Amino acid sequence: MGMNKNTVLAWATTIMILVGLGLIAMGAFKYDDVAGWGFAAVGIGFFCIAWVFNALKGRV
Repeated sequence: MGMNKNTVLAWATTIMILVGLGLIAMGAFKYDDVAGWGFAAVGIGFFCIAWVFNALKGRV
């Protein structure tokens, strides 16, 4: 099974979505102070980068 560029981008998108969800969950449930806002902001940033990776699938 060979992995081409589209498969690598699909895996990267999936991993970044999972990490983003984890960061948002940490910000929402573990840290109730100001640090939670930072975790949530970084999680949203991971979603944005995953969206770009998903948009690049098929074009690279």
